[in-house]
Amino acid sequence: MSPRERIIDRFRERYGQPVSDAAAAVERGAIGGSFGASGYTTLAQAGALAGRLELRPGVRLLDVGAGRGWPGLYLAAQTGCEVVLADVPAPALRAALARAEEQGLLSRSSIVMASGTHLPFRGRSFDAVVHTDTL
Repeated sequence: MSPRERIIDRFRERYGQPVSDAAAAVERGAIGGSFGASGYTTLAQAGALAGRLELRPGVRLLDVGAGRGWPGLYLAAQTGCEVVLADVPAPALRAALARAEEQGLLSRSSIVMASGTHLPFRGRSFDAVVHTDTL
């Protein structure tokens, strides 16, 4: 198994586990909310991104390495923008899709299984791109 395949396998396993109450509590303390995040982007930082990127209805956002949808779905909910969530682990994308449905965001969100190095989009497909806690 190549190093890349091992990494993907590790993330697939990680995202295949449900978020425990303890993990949700730690996340609330660290970033200010519970989104099933795997990084450390705070609510304040996500808000700053929304402002800097001028997110609003009609803007199309790509969230690379979206995991379970943080912060892409949050940004869509707060600003009215459309969001495409891109990542590789299927369990993460399934969780993101379920979260989008729970939040009433299905009409403005979609998922694509793709890594940041091989995105299946034409140039200028998006108005803004985020990749929090990905690199």
